[in-house]
Amino acid sequence: MLLDIQLDARPDHAVDRARELAATGIAGLFTFEGPHDVFLPLAASASAGVDVDLMTNVAIAMPRSPMHLANAAYDLQLMSGGRFRLGLGSQIKPHIEKRYGATWSPPAARMREIVLAVKAILGSWQDGTPLHFEGEHTRHTLMPPTFVPGPNPYGVAPVLLGALGPVMTRTAAEVADGLLVMPFHSHRHFRDRTLPAVDEGLSRSGRTRADFSILPQAIVAMGRTEAEMEAATVGVRGLLAFYGSTPAYVPVLEAEGWEGVQPELNRLSKTGDFGAMFALVTDEMLATLAVRGTPEECAAEIGRRFGDVAERVCCYFPGYEPPAEQVAALAGALGQL
Repeated sequence: MLLDIQLDARPDHAVDRARELAATGIAGLFTFEGPHDVFLPLAASASAGVDVDLMTNVAIAMPRSPMHLANAAYDLQLMSGGRFRLGLGSQIKPHIEKRYGATWSPPAARMREIVLAVKAILGSWQDGTPLHFEGEHTRHTLMPPTFVPGPNPYGVAPVLLGALGPVMTRTAAEVADGLLVMPFHSHRHFRDRTLPAVDEGLSRSGRTRADFSILPQAIVAMGRTEAEMEAATVGVRGLLAFYGSTPAYVPVLEAEGWEGVQPELNRLSKTGDFGAMFALVTDEMLATLAVRGTPEECAAEIGRRFGDVAERVCCYFPGYEPPAEQVAALAGALGQL
């Protein structure tokens, strides 16, 4: 399996961090829509010649125009020499309306349109067909020659969609080039709920898994010493508590019989009692919802969970940065699976 690592850096530090991570033997870098722009660190890395795959994971699509997304995907595909993948996601209603100041609508239908619109725009530029996309939420029917960049010499960048629930997962498998499996999940949820929804979506589009990329994501606590594991586990426990407090992630807890913890996590998140939140995440939850151990142990567990359905995996190290030697060991062990 190939390994993708989050490029969690300010744009002015992105190139140094990208070079450091690329030297460990990883296959790719991805950015998350957090405190900084999701595209700029990738643009900086590509322009500096960092020779790994680059991906947004994810760019929040609903506040953006499909035209803006298509422009960014085209240019990053060009800058990276054909090593860019556009990963899109929807976000929840409060963030769309109150953080982005954008309009909310049922997310699966909206994301379906956005993916199709982006692909229609990129396809029009690539093969010269007239642009004509009309949907309920967006329409693109004007493309004068002045605004056509022409065929991308590296081809059209793949468009991937992040999903957790069955409706969005089916949508991804129906219209996107790949699925970004949300990092908060369990082996049971992935097998019993995600994969059947993927197969249903692929059936609707007349495709098979051979035509579609599944990119699992894993929350990882990795170390070789007791102190390293303790520090890594603190960050992982905090991220799991945050995810678990969100109503959208109840299905994952439900699959393991832990749905009762979500209301209390949510209540504590509103009072700011983060210590009590973290304490609700048991060791059993850590072992089920995250991957823990030495680099070699983590690679073996990732292979057990995803090796038969995925060729690469995205790993998060929340709240800590493992030494470069350990990232290299993880990449090497995954490469031998």
